[in-house]
Amino acid sequence: MNDVPHHPSAAPTPAPGRLGAAAARAARKGWRVFPAVPRGKAPAIADWQNAATTDLDQITAWWRAMPWNVAVSAGRSGLLVIDLDVRRSAAAAPRGASTRDGYAMLRRLAAAAGEPPPTDTYTVATPGGLHLYFRQPDGVQLRNTQSVLGANVDSRGLGGYVIAAGSVRAVGIYRVVRSRPVAELPNWVIAALTPAPTPAPPTRGHPSMTPLLNGRAEAYLRAVVDGECAAVAAATVGHRHRTLLRAARRLGHWVGGSALSATAARLALTDAAKSYVGVEGYTAAQVARDIRDGLAYGAGSPRIFADVENRT
Repeated sequence: MNDVPHHPSAAPTPAPGRLGAAAARAARKGWRVFPAVPRGKAPAIADWQNAATTDLDQITAWWRAMPWNVAVSAGRSGLLVIDLDVRRSAAAAPRGASTRDGYAMLRRLAAAAGEPPPTDTYTVATPGGLHLYFRQPDGVQLRNTQSVLGANVDSRGLGGYVIAAGSVRAVGIYRVVRSRPVAELPNWVIAALTPAPTPAPPTRGHPSMTPLLNGRAEAYLRAVVDGECAAVAAATVGHRHRTLLRAARRLGHWVGGSALSATAARLALTDAAKSYVGVEGYTAAQVARDIRDGLAYGAGSPRIFADVENRT
């Protein structure tokens, strides 16, 4: 519902300052905005989900008081924003490789799904990566996710927000780098982010999980596993425990949803972490424990694939 007030006799007073103008531009796109702390990301008002608005008079009042950063309530604006971390590690990663390249991961996932990269949409460069804006389909309310699509690929939807173009932080600015209309969210992304129903308990005596639904799903999952294993292999001393545990948790989502064999996930992660053993006291037992704990934790929030090949 559009909550911009109608003023037949006069247009609303433009919001003051550069940041106020940025907030007004976002509101005119139909996006509900609210103030974030100056040079930061935290909401500056209570109950921001309900307070976010397209009302230009309210926006003027907010930004007249303070040069707030501009936040967009993603889900209430009908948006799903894919948040890519594309910062490169300064550590000794292979030449040309990145341990934090969400953009490359998104392209690999799209290729595995047999689809073009979903990059032809309104895009904002952030201090740490990129925000790709998409429209949520009617009747779909996807929520926030963290690395469900793949390593360093998060999403902001219902219950989430993003800092908008024009905002400034101590570490950098938010600026539009692709001024395209906001695209529809691709079906393969919808399928991957749709919450899974609670799976039936596995049959005793069968350690492997249910086979994947189709070849595209298998290729997609392989890209996810390869990306997590690459991050594990590239992790440096001091970051290895956290990286391995995080990767195991992410793969555990798919194990819990019966899309990935627990044995296959364990073997892949063990091989990726083989260089950890004997360095700075890291043992094979610790590697096994981190993988076991991470897979178990991730399996508590299962993920499954929808059979997108049969959709019309």
